Amino acid sequence: MDIVKVFGSNLKKYRVKLGLSQEAFAEKCGLHRTYISAVECYRRSISLENIQRIADALEIEAYKLFVEE
Repeated sequence: MDIVKVFGSNLKKYRVKLGLSQEAFAEKCGLHRTYISAVECYRRSISLENIQRIADALEIEAYKLFVEE
């Protein structure tokens, strides 16, 4: 299990499900669009604080971002 890939894939899945672009989503959670892109493309690790910000913006529990399907 590559946790960075699981997180990035789940982030993109939930973001697309909400119908949000990377830019709109980044604005919603107070992060930069290039940061969201880097996370979704598995090029960036992420802090616990930002994990919670992302989960809050997606309106899901944070653990769901780590569940591998």
